[in-house]
Amino acid sequence: MLTYPLIMIGTWEIVVIVLVILLLFGGKKIPEFMKGLGKGVKSFKEGMNEVEKEIKAEPTEKQEEKKEQ
Repeated sequence: MLTYPLIMIGTWEIVVIVLVILLLFGGKKIPEFMKGLGKGVKSFKEGMNEVEKEIKAEPTEKQEEKKEQ
């Protein structure tokens, strides 16, 4: 049995996946699903940005504490 890595997805595989999704969810549910997915991705990115800001702010707060002592 020959197995292909996920990276090697071709055009026909994508077409089959899209058709299966259409059959499972129907044409009306897909826009709602994609909208929810987009909101989830946006929320995740905002959370990651907040974490990065907190990480960058920590060293300056520690330096200020050392100066006060």
